[in-house]
Amino acid sequence: MLKFLESLLSDSKKTIKKLRPVVDRINGFEEKMAVLTDEELAAKTISYKERIAKGESLGDLLPEAFAITREAAKRVLGMRHFDVQLIGGAVLHQGRISEMKTGEGKTLVATLPVYLNALSGNGVHVITVNDYLATRDSEWMGQIYKFLGMDVGLIIHSIHPFERKSEYAKDIVYGTNNEFGFDYLRDNMAVTEESMAQRKLNYAIVDEVDSILIDEARTPLIISGEADKPTSMYETVAKVMPSLKKDVDFTLDEKQRLATLTEEGLSKVEKMLGASRVYEDDNGELGHHINQALVAQNVMKKDVDYIIKDGEIVIVDQFTGRLMYGRRYSNGLHQAIEAKEKVKIQKESQTLATITFQNYFRMYDKLAGMTGTAKTEEDEFRSIYGMDVVVIPTNVEVNRVDADDVIYRTEVGKFKAIAAEVAERHKSGQPVLVGTIGIDKSEALSGLLKRQGIPHQILNAKHHEKEAEIISKAGEMGAVTIATNMAGRGTDIVLGEGVQDVGGLCVIGSERHESRRIDNQLRGRAGRQGDPGRSQFYISSEDDLLRVYGGDRIQSLLKMSTNDDTPIDNALLTKSIERAQKAVESRNFEMRKQVLEYDNIMNQQREIIYRQRRDVLLGEDMKTNVISMIEDVIENAAHRFSNGEEYVENWDMDGLLMYASQSFLPNRGVTKEELLKLSQEEIKMLFREKAMEAYEQKEVAVSPEVMRFLEKQVVLRSVDSKWMDHIDAMDQLRQGIGLRAYGQKNPLTEYNFESYDMFQNMVADIKEEVTRLIYRVTVVEKQEGPKNVRENKYEEENKQSVRTGKKVGRNDPCPCGSCKKYKQCCGR
Repeated sequence: MLKFLESLLSDSKKTIKKLRPVVDRINGFEEKMAVLTDEELAAKTISYKERIAKGESLGDLLPEAFAITREAAKRVLGMRHFDVQLIGGAVLHQGRISEMKTGEGKTLVATLPVYLNALSGNGVHVITVNDYLATRDSEWMGQIYKFLGMDVGLIIHSIHPFERKSEYAKDIVYGTNNEFGFDYLRDNMAVTEESMAQRKLNYAIVDEVDSILIDEARTPLIISGEADKPTSMYETVAKVMPSLKKDVDFTLDEKQRLATLTEEGLSKVEKMLGASRVYEDDNGELGHHINQALVAQNVMKKDVDYIIKDGEIVIVDQFTGRLMYGRRYSNGLHQAIEAKEKVKIQKESQTLATITFQNYFRMYDKLAGMTGTAKTEEDEFRSIYGMDVVVIPTNVEVNRVDADDVIYRTEVGKFKAIAAEVAERHKSGQPVLVGTIGIDKSEALSGLLKRQGIPHQILNAKHHEKEAEIISKAGEMGAVTIATNMAGRGTDIVLGEGVQDVGGLCVIGSERHESRRIDNQLRGRAGRQGDPGRSQFYISSEDDLLRVYGGDRIQSLLKMSTNDDTPIDNALLTKSIERAQKAVESRNFEMRKQVLEYDNIMNQQREIIYRQRRDVLLGEDMKTNVISMIEDVIENAAHRFSNGEEYVENWDMDGLLMYASQSFLPNRGVTKEELLKLSQEEIKMLFREKAMEAYEQKEVAVSPEVMRFLEKQVVLRSVDSKWMDHIDAMDQLRQGIGLRAYGQKNPLTEYNFESYDMFQNMVADIKEEVTRLIYRVTVVEKQEGPKNVRENKYEEENKQSVRTGKKVGRNDPCPCGSCKKYKQCCGR
């Protein structure tokens, strides 16, 4: 293992060694840039763009561009990039991941490749985890770009839809991962070219790249509309769940987060519900409700996976600890939790558009990322995104002491030890940051400290309104802060006066997270820029990681101790904890990989549909395409109703004529007797003549200009309608495909074959729908979109320091997309 780590580090060292001469060249320009006036500096941007137009590459310009960016930062921000920051910037320009410790100035580092790549004129996206950071960084670092003559855009939730196109057109655009992804989906639902916002996806730098491209990659982005399914069944099924007993009526797999009825449990549920054979076809939906209710009751935990706020179930992000407003569990699980907690059950939704983060970000021509913790996930970054990780050396040597874990038999004993440690360090004035995994643990620790009279701040999904402020003060003398995984990303903990003399910030982890990366993020809060500091984790046998993944041997070792207050000193335990973390990381990687493997199949279809849809939207004349669809429908109709018979007298003529009158022959105009006198080819030719005759009549009646408009709108409507149905059908296929494994078949292979057939059927359905509508559609003043459209995004409740853009007038359309006037909607 040590050799493997050394090889990873040596790869980084080789990269850094190669970049040292580049740093020397950048430094060689520093004095030349320093003597230029502000106007002369800004004029360099125009000069660089001209050189690119003449054939110079961005790589050729890198030393000068980095030097001018550093000089601009010195003048407008009073900040000068260190040499290691220049290396980090060069790594980002190469489309790689810069791993830089907390406090090393990643935000400033990004300005170097951002300015350089923006010179191409193709746009640069800087992607952050929340609206607050996107807004802050666009205003803070935006001063550098504006000083050099570039414009800066912002894409966050509160930016009005009408403004987004102009924001995306700017040289550099800051925004959140959710908004960029949803704008891509919205662009591919647009019905006019003017309502499309994004340009070509050129170059992106993802801040906190591990959080966005790994942690959030489990959940795809989904835009959905309200479906018409009743919600009463959720309440009915939820009532029987509390009476079921674990290991008697159901089994629980905590590793896979699954609950399954036993035969005895199934009989009990069927009896209580007055149903039979609930998992057979005629009762398939009831079986689905029972499965989701089991998971909601026994796997999903209140104040860990979700909280109840204002009568609604709000998901808690497992990795950041933040509330994910607007996001809902899919496939009825959210409704099952609502029924369990006896809050109002929201209607189920129909997916209108969806994409995974993996497939969205892989569309960028060049993708880079930065974070303090990425090396442990390098295999995943390489295999999924084609990015490797370069560990950038710190500007000042790390001066933090990382103490060995302290292990206790029980959680009570562990918490008492943590409280005693906090009290001792608080007495000396040393600031302490205690990291917890869940809301319940943070509040339990808070109660313990309150009883001992230790003043402290608590920061979790329930108490997050002043997140940045609390974290920024966590380094002051005597400060005690309890924080969940959220730990104030994007806000440094700066040590207060005299804190260095008492040992710097002390970080205490109240248990190990499933991911070593999250533990490293917590450790990294101490020891910023050479500051002194200390970190240590406290663990018990009752922690989820050891309880679920530790194994019987570990549990027996832990139970050998009879004293709750005495830590257990055993090297085997420490190694086992790391093995358990690696096992969970590997399992989570496989889960994300499986999500991607299935979405890759869907993505091929998505790209075809979106590309053709865009061609329709941007094209001028769809007449040829529509006529081709009509001809295909006629061909298929003749084949379908011939029943495989060569002679027309054996065809289903009544069925054929009925179908024709409902699709390509609105006025019929053909009799059964006429058709029986013709051959197969003559019938198809007659249908084409009649269909084209009706088409020309329609065009004369509405005018050619209106007909071109109708053709485009009919195709778009048909594609969108059938694509939404296809997404739903693919989701249903995905839910049940795993059962094919019992028949010794590969579920992914089966999914691939079946989805191909479903896609071909969808294409045929689109052609039929276009043919049917084009003869019957009329022009109306206003089109109504899907009702109650929502996105499953994390939507920040804390809106401090968020720019809202141009003020919305009282009679303007509401930015929320409700189609109402602002004064009658959010403006009320």
